[in-house]
Amino acid sequence: MSRLSAFKVFIGRLIHIDPSIQPPSPAQVLMEAADVRTGLDAQHAQELRVAATAYLSVIR
Repeated sequence: MSRLSAFKVFIGRLIHIDPSIQPPSPAQVLMEAADVRTGLDAQHAQELRVAATAYLSVIR
């Protein structure tokens, strides 16, 4: 186990958070927001999808 993962487990136990639960990625949050906006504002939904795609292209 790396030092970083051991530290995450320690902090998780300290504040009672399950270390296996990961927060959603920014791309996931953007895509979910786009899904919600699709029926309300198609242009904004498309902009959110483009932002998610741009984020993923930088990360990869």
